This record gives sequence, structure tokens and C-alpha cells, in this order.
Amino acid sequence: MKKPFKRILYGGDYNPNQWPREVWEEDMRMFRDAGINSATINVFSWAKIQPSEEQYDFRELDEIVEMLEKENYDIVMATSTAALPAWLVKRYPVVARTDYEGRHHKFGQRHNACPNSPVYQKYAAALVEKLAERYGKTGKVSCWHVNNEYGGECYCENCEKAFRVWLRKKYHTIEELNKAWNLEFWGHTIYDWDEIVLPNALSEGIGEDKTAFAGISIDYRRFNSDSILENFKMERDIIRKYDPDTPITTNLMGTYKGLDYFKWGKEMDIVSWDNYPSYDTPWSGTAMCHDLMRGLKNEPFMLMEQTPSQQNWQPYNSLKKPGQMRAQSYQTMAHGADTIQFFQLRRSVGACEKFHGAVIAHAGTENTRVFREVAQLGHELEQLGDTILGSMPDSRIGVIFDWDNYWALEYTSGPNKDLMYVDQIHQYYRSLYKKNYSVDMIPTDGDFSKYQVIVAPVLYMVKEGVAEALEAFVKAGGTLITTFMSGIVGQSDNVYLGGYPGPLRSMAGVWVEEIDALAPEQENTVRFQDGTTGTCRLLCDLMHTEGAEVIAEYTSNFYAGLPVVTKNSYGKGTVYYVGANLDEASLDRVMEQAVQGAGVAPVIGEKTDLEVAVRENDTTKFYFIMNFQGEDLALPELFAGSVDLLTGEKLESGRIMKPYDVAVVEIEK
Repeated sequence: MKKPFKRILYGGDYNPNQWPREVWEEDMRMFRDAGINSATINVFSWAKIQPSEEQYDFRELDEIVEMLEKENYDIVMATSTAALPAWLVKRYPVVARTDYEGRHHKFGQRHNACPNSPVYQKYAAALVEKLAERYGKTGKVSCWHVNNEYGGECYCENCEKAFRVWLRKKYHTIEELNKAWNLEFWGHTIYDWDEIVLPNALSEGIGEDKTAFAGISIDYRRFNSDSILENFKMERDIIRKYDPDTPITTNLMGTYKGLDYFKWGKEMDIVSWDNYPSYDTPWSGTAMCHDLMRGLKNEPFMLMEQTPSQQNWQPYNSLKKPGQMRAQSYQTMAHGADTIQFFQLRRSVGACEKFHGAVIAHAGTENTRVFREVAQLGHELEQLGDTILGSMPDSRIGVIFDWDNYWALEYTSGPNKDLMYVDQIHQYYRSLYKKNYSVDMIPTDGDFSKYQVIVAPVLYMVKEGVAEALEAFVKAGGTLITTFMSGIVGQSDNVYLGGYPGPLRSMAGVWVEEIDALAPEQENTVRFQDGTTGTCRLLCDLMHTEGAEVIAEYTSNFYAGLPVVTKNSYGKGTVYYVGANLDEASLDRVMEQAVQGAGVAPVIGEKTDLEVAVRENDTTKFYFIMNFQGEDLALPELFAGSVDLLTGEKLESGRIMKPYDVAVVEIEK
């Protein structure tokens, strides 16, 4: 099992440069009381470190590093390249971004650098070189943190030229590009590479989320993700010249749409991410994001940021209730995190994040509810030591998540504007989460052989090789669950002719003739073969069986009597096709039938509304038992008599777990 750290890193973003020296000493005292052992520093210090083009000043950063080293901290050293200094934009305006509307930006905000600007790359590389040379060989850094929350787009002339180069490498000839983008439509045929323009509001864009030509817009998404990734790789490679061993990461953002994180995961030593659910985010949604981040490398990940109390940038920034932060932290660990880190350690005095929560609030004292909860968690993590580090869930169910599908599905014009990729994935994940099935989030080019069930909702874009890989999986005995809006287009968003679901049609055993779109106030009714009834909304496939068994059929609208859910034997395996957006109970019925039929068992056999997740190593299973239900629930009998690793207490039969209660139990295999 991989263990990049010797202990659970517990700390977060720390900006002592924003405070006078006397505050630093007080911080160290309070952090010591809270069990904090790590700090992420230097995230936005470019302007401080490099006050002018020729001048660098590391004196203050040296003092911060020395102070943290004295306190035996694990230092997460950031590279400061996430926000440009004012002098750089003033002297070289070309480094700033041009937005979707075609406006070239001035100095301000963050994520404000054009990723294809040679000038930005030159000065960012020089800064990272200085940092890596100064701190890379000292042994004081436990992890390198490149940039910060990469994201955004640029539509400047630099990017337009770079996009043309990227397209030449991809398509080789103008003829292939015209074919891929279907440019005969509307007479958009091009004859020279320099006729290609970026798809923004001045060209093919129809608002930032729609486009006249999906082919070019999807390729721009791919290009932008690749361009920003090249900046990460540039910094990573510079660090590696001076520090061959220390893990290098950058903090990702869950289901963030802009970057293809599966591509990014291949370039990172360890994945880290920032978890900021809103007041109404379901716990299943947060769990899914953790599993997605773990799935990028199929390894333990870092929680780089969460707030100990409240956010500041969402519409409704509710406080976390007593016990909620602790329970949320253990859910993070249950799904594969080896660190728990906060933004931020001390609350900022001004600017847009001054109301973002922190370990030390504006009151500047440890006599707060939030500090006491942070300290409790810190001491519990000290008790855990390195016990769970490197352990992983062992899942037999894989849920496909694919950024190409994310982009393509939401660019498509029709059939229903309310069709959202992440929402669809989450519905199927939630059905499994409620029953405590262990799930991996997997890419379309992943290894399917370790799974008994693969779930592929709205697999709209079936790229080269994907249908063949799924067919091989099913033929070998696997169970595939797929849905409406699957098998529609290839990698350039051109439709597979011959009937939906295109390359999935043969193994699904169905032919979809039409797709009906329902407005929000509309619904249809369905009936399962045993007489159970349900409803469906959003989209409805009008389909015919081609060998598949009918599991449920429509009972309303002009297509009453047509199948809505089918099951087809294919080779040694089975394919379930769900032809509409079913209500939650109906979807649960289908998922339970499919998963049980595949012989997959949940984490524990006993039914419970508690979340129970498990990580394991070669000898031991670590069970995390968590109550997110808002009511008292009984501890499953499986754990009666076991010792809670967090408290050292023996768990009694019939024990009641209150809301946000957590227990961690180890059981030998």
C-alpha cells in the first residue's frame, strides 16, 4: 500500500505574511493545542517574493519555514504562480487573459494568466526554479503544491494560434477537421488553418454553455485542459530537477467541468482536492466526489482544503452544525483521504475571503466552538497515527465518469435543457450509496476487469475502443447498466447512424426509435412486471426490443406499452438499459436487481441508514460508521464488542448513534 506521508497531515493554508510577527508565536501555541501538524504556505506570495522583474526576496519565507520546522510541521510548499504580480501585467499586458466576451483583462482577480503566454511561462518557470533550488534539497518540504485550483479559459490571440497547432497534431489535414466538425453544415467549410477561430461569444458561442458547432467547442475544452496541464507539468519538471522524491500535487475541485481530471491524475504524484459542499449538498454527492478524486489514480488522496465552519462565496453560507465538520472529515478519510486540511488556519482581516471560516476566527482566541472541534479532531487523528495510511476501499462496482461526455452532453442543442451530466451520474451513485455499496469512479479507458458491475449513465459520446471494451467486459460475465442518451455520438459529436444506442445497440438488445422530452411539470407512469408502479421525467426513449427482456414499460402517453427498462443476456454477462429518468424508488429497484444479480454484496449485510464505508490493507479492514441522517440510529450488530479507534471505548450492542456521530473499527481479515 502506498504511503506518501508518515502521518495523517492535519493543518491547512497558512498566511503568516498577512500578520505581524507577534501573531505568529500565538498561532503556533494555539495550533499546538489543536494537534495541527502541517501547513500549506506560499500559495499567493509571488508579489511578495518577487517585487520586481530582477529582484527576489526570500527572507520572510525563510523565517516562516524555519518557524514551522522548529514546530515539527509537515510543510506543503506552494509555488505562488496562481495569481500574477501587478508589475508583470503592467510591463507585459499580454500575460493577462481574454474572456469569453472577447475582453482583454487588466491586473486583478486570480487565475488571471493566459496559459499559452510564453511570457507568463517564462516568469512562472523562473520563480519555481528559485523556489525549488532554495527548498528542494533541504528535506523541509513534505509536499509540493503547484499553483492553486487551476481553472478558467482564455480566448486571446496566443491561445488561438496555439489551438491551431493543437488541431494540426490531432487532425493532420484540413479535410479531416472539416469532416470531424461537420462544417458542411451552414457552409462553414474552411480551407486554411488560420481561418480557425476560437469558439467564444464573437464566433460559434451561444452563451458560455451552448454552441453552434459542438465539434469545435469540445475540442477547445480539450485544448484548454491540455494547455493548463502543460503549465502544471512545466512547474513539476522544474521541481524534479532539484527534488527527486517529494510528492507533487495541485488542488483539484471535484466535478469541476473545465479540466479533464483523469488526464491530470496521470501527471500528479498524489491527487489533492478542495471539498466545499453547499448547505444542501447531499452526503452522497460529497461521497461521490471523494470517490472520483480517489479514482483519478486509484490511490489514497489528499484533502487540501475544507472549511472548519462556513464558506463565504456561496449564495447561502450556513455554519456547520456541532459535530458536522468532524463527521465530514471522517467521511473524507473513509473514502480514501490520508490528510485533513483546512482553508484557512487564521481568518483574513480583509478582501473577499474575510468571512471564510478558519481555525482561528477574528476573535483571535481558542475559546470558540470551532476551535474546540478542530482540537478534538486533531487529537483523535494523533491517536489513529499511521494505522489507516495507504489503505484503500476494495470495490466491485465501477461508475464511469468522463469529461468528454460531460462537455458533449451539455453542449448538445436538445432534447432537454435540464439534462445535466453530474446530476445523472449522481442519481445512480446515490442509489448504491444508500445501500452501502463500495464504488469506484472510473474513466472510459480504465481497467474494467476488476469489476462485476459497471454503471455508465448517459454515455452519450462513445469514443473509439470504448464499446469494444464494454462488450468484452459483458461477454466475460460482467453486468453493464446504461441509460437513455447513450451511444449517440462519436468523439467529434457526430451521430452514429443506424439507430440509437449506436455501438451499444447489439449488446443492449434494444433499438431506440425516438426520444421524447418532458417539461418540468410533466411526467409519465411506468409499471414493472411484478405490478409495481412508478414515474419518470425529463427524457423518455421510445424503444423496441431486439432480444432484450422487458423489466418495465410505460403506462401513459401515446407510447404506453413500450418498454422503458430492459435486461439483455450478452455472452456470459448482462446489460440493463434504463430508457427514462426514473423516480428514485424505481431506479433503486432496477439497481438492486442488477447488482444482486451480479453477486455483489454491500459493505455490510445488515440493513442500516448509517453510512458504513471500509478501507483495507493486506491484513485489516477499517470500518467507518457515520450518522448523516439527522436522527438517532442504532449501531449495526456487526460492530458490537469492537473497540472504537477514536475513543478507545468498546462499542456495546444496541448503542445509539446520534446525528454526526462517528466510530472507526478495525476487523482482521
